[in-house]
Amino acid sequence: MTSLLRTGRLELIPATTEILSADLNNKNELARLLNAGIPSAWPPPLMDEGVIREFLRMCADTAGPVFSTWYWVRNEPGMEGRTLIGNGGILQSENDPSSVVLGYSVLDEFRNQGYATEAVRSLIPEIFSRPGICTIIATTYPDLTASIRVLEKTGFVKTDRAPAGAGAEEGTLCYVLERP
Repeated sequence: MTSLLRTGRLELIPATTEILSADLNNKNELARLLNAGIPSAWPPPLMDEGVIREFLRMCADTAGPVFSTWYWVRNEPGMEGRTLIGNGGILQSENDPSSVVLGYSVLDEFRNQGYATEAVRSLIPEIFSRPGICTIIATTYPDLTASIRVLEKTGFVKTDRAPAGAGAEEGTLCYVLERP
């Protein structure tokens, strides 16, 4: 079971089929379910309709590989209101059941403020608490320096070869984090 996670400035809300359907079809319902404002720029880069549909499929497929994703809601003391700022999650590696692939995305206006680092840092123990998961894999493009910084700050190490089944695209950099 995927848990609600809280950090100093964020609430990471586990996606359900209801939340994902609302994201796809009804932003007012998404706002209600998350108890958060939805910026007009939502969704963030790489979180298009096709990705949400695939997330819905994976969320409903309980016999499939490990899959979890969270909606990141800023709930920062001193800030007015709760705001949806990004999301991130994991999918079990196709060829290695002890590995998961981590992905995340943040709306442009909330980048370079430490939110992704804070969220990823809170996801790591949650991911490693799952039975049998020993490795977290993340890929990013060389020009996404902020994403590289997030991975480095949270303990990921660059590797020259993507582990089997990581699904790394041509031209991406691969980072890994092993269970302590």
